Amino acid sequence: MRPYATIRKGVLALLTSVIAIATVIPAHADNPQVELVTERGTMIVELYAERAPVSVANFISLVNNHHYDGLIFHRVISGFMIQTGGFSFDMTPREPDTDNIANESTNGLTNKRGTLAMARTNDPNSARAQFFINHRNNSSLNMRGDRAGYAVFGKVVEGMRVVDAIARVRTGNHGPYQNVPLEPIRILTAKLLNPDAWTATGTGDTTVEPSFERPIPIR
Repeated sequence: MRPYATIRKGVLALLTSVIAIATVIPAHADNPQVELVTERGTMIVELYAERAPVSVANFISLVNNHHYDGLIFHRVISGFMIQTGGFSFDMTPREPDTDNIANESTNGLTNKRGTLAMARTNDPNSARAQFFINHRNNSSLNMRGDRAGYAVFGKVVEGMRVVDAIARVRTGNHGPYQNVPLEPIRILTAKLLNPDAWTATGTGDTTVEPSFERPIPIR
């Protein structure tokens, strides 16, 4: 093989590696990035630790402990949101090994299309593991006056087509639960892509046990 051919081959290999790395970690990599591999495709979400430190710390802890692996999107409403983080494929609850966290809906982040927010009960400080991805702009879920909102802590930066695909599936009732996909859609793996961008902080605690975490759609 001629010398220039060897050099050319090496340069091409280097470029391929650089492209592969850029594909794994998208822009804005100064913020923590989590890859969610689902049965409908892969999403990459960016987390806003400076604006929502408690929610992000809690979420990353659950990701690193593999809490989300194998769980389904158990509540799907097209034109509203898709929710996950609490049930396996047969709707068996999976409780997180974490305390309830403080509501951070006063952080200035709003429930726009593609953002991630913590699900909760009527108690503002009852969020634990369940979260949802907004399928549209949902201003009704933002804080208003003295009323707490649903705390946004991240955004889908790659893979909104996956969110759209999940939002389109057929749903029905499963026992007491509504809007459950008729065919389970699992998160296969959740992985922190750039751990160097994350410095763990305390997540705080509360004492209220949630019965079922859910945002309520406004018709």
